[in-house]
Amino acid sequence: MLAGGPSESAPDPGAASGRDHVTLLTLMLLLVITVAAWAHVLSSPMSDDDMAGMSMAMTPTLVGGLAYVAAWAVMMAAMMLPSALPMIGLFAATQRNAAGPAGRAALVALFTSMYLGLWAVTGVPIYLVSVALTTITAKALAYGVAGVLVVAGIFQLSPLKQVCLRHCRSPLGFLLGHWRAGWRGGLAMGWAHARYCLGCCWALMAVLVVAGAMGLPWVLLVAAVVAAEKLLPGGEWIARVTGVALVALGVAVAIRPGLAIALRAGGHSM
Repeated sequence: MLAGGPSESAPDPGAASGRDHVTLLTLMLLLVITVAAWAHVLSSPMSDDDMAGMSMAMTPTLVGGLAYVAAWAVMMAAMMLPSALPMIGLFAATQRNAAGPAGRAALVALFTSMYLGLWAVTGVPIYLVSVALTTITAKALAYGVAGVLVVAGIFQLSPLKQVCLRHCRSPLGFLLGHWRAGWRGGLAMGWAHARYCLGCCWALMAVLVVAGAMGLPWVLLVAAVVAAEKLLPGGEWIARVTGVALVALGVAVAIRPGLAIALRAGGHSM
């Protein structure tokens, strides 16, 4: 049964594909948020010491963790919002029966908040991992980098990656297949989309953290790959090519552990 009641059905595909003033304003606002997030990432990279001390050994602290998660949330908004705009825009277009512009805006905000909220929460384990990485030996770190690269590459080639990617690449198909009306529906659909997106991109984020040391070149590269996979024709093959490249790089690091230091040093060169 649909969350908003049995009388409410999925939106008509033709109607949902249109654009009105509220939808356009929503997309413009999200673009502004994306630009602001990128401006913050470019001006305050996460490898700075005041962004949780990535470059020095430390123990987890509440203040450090909160600062790190906040910075991670901004970075995820910058990296993930561009590829999510088609989904959010189409969701906004399906809410034409909501109670006025304010009601529609609130539903879209709810959907988007669920999406960005899940990515923000992933900053907690990422913070703990980043702290742990400062406590291990260079040799262990090198083999850890190699392992992460290989695992991420294998996942990029896996059927699970393709399932998650298909949901992200087809906003209309996702909405028709997961349609729920009302406030609970907005929450449910936002949560479902966030889970598919996390399932699609978690391996690339692991590479960003472990192999790239959160460096700006890696942030830009991963963001470009995520956007290409989800938005460009042949995105499935882009994911596969990326997987092969990651496996090859992981094998190279395993053979020559010094490459891991070069990768992470390159990440901190911003």
